[in-house]
Amino acid sequence: MISLLPYYMIKSLLLTVLFECALAFLLKTRKPLDLATVALAQAVTNPVVVVTNYLITVFIGMTAHYIALAVLEISAFLTEALIYRKLKTCRMNPFLFSFILNLFSFTAGEIINRL
Repeated sequence: MISLLPYYMIKSLLLTVLFECALAFLLKTRKPLDLATVALAQAVTNPVVVVTNYLITVFIGMTAHYIALAVLEISAFLTEALIYRKLKTCRMNPFLFSFILNLFSFTAGEIINRL
């Protein structure tokens, strides 16, 4: 099962970057540097979330999975919001921006994973 981890990491990162950059563009974040910041913020947080959650699920179980997922997603949301605030990536409140992007990509990911 661990052998699938690189596949899950690549799939998750690529889809997250695609979803969040597309939504950021729709939310009027149009400068290439700002969109690159959105993509790089995902490169910072997504692998940590995916690897940690995967390992917790495999070695501890599904109950811990849900708790870990909540903590990891909140941590990712806050980290990304701080990155957006520091780099002035968006016009709107960076915490709201991060929340919207994360809610969208998380929901899309859950839908895709259930297919």
